[in-house]
Amino acid sequence: MAEHPIEGLMDTAMSNIKAMVDVNTIVGDSVTTPDGTVIIPISTVSFGFGAGGTQFAAKSESVTPQNPMFGGGCGGGANVKPIAFLVVGNGNVRLLPISDKVTPVDKIIDLMPDMIDKINGTLSGAVEKLAKRKDKKSAKTEVREKTETTTYVDVAE
Repeated sequence: MAEHPIEGLMDTAMSNIKAMVDVNTIVGDSVTTPDGTVIIPISTVSFGFGAGGTQFAAKSESVTPQNPMFGGGCGGGANVKPIAFLVVGNGNVRLLPISDKVTPVDKIIDLMPDMIDKINGTLSGAVEKLAKRKDKKSAKTEVREKTETTTYVDVAE
């Protein structure tokens, strides 16, 4: 069966859109600054596509079912919008949104590294405190054991 003309239009449009929208469009190529910080742009990509066509009725004998009259068209568009930069450097990973609107999720993501550091600091401080208490307790027990002397009384005297 021969390919319908609309299939050719759709294939052409889709291949062009595919060429425009690839992974590097969403997560861009990284840029390294002189101090070693790596900056990666992040974008959203949206695109639309439409196609349509029709076959016209034969008004002359030159138009046959094997060679119908066809009219059609297709179109598409893409929108690439940068939304943030991922900044990696100095032992930190930060997401810097471009919009002025800061959502609660953005704030949580930004605060996560600091919160984890504080939790680790609190836990390690508590462990050290418990270890010191245990050391003091065992030191007191040793002193007590050393100071206790056993005296024997000879009853036979």
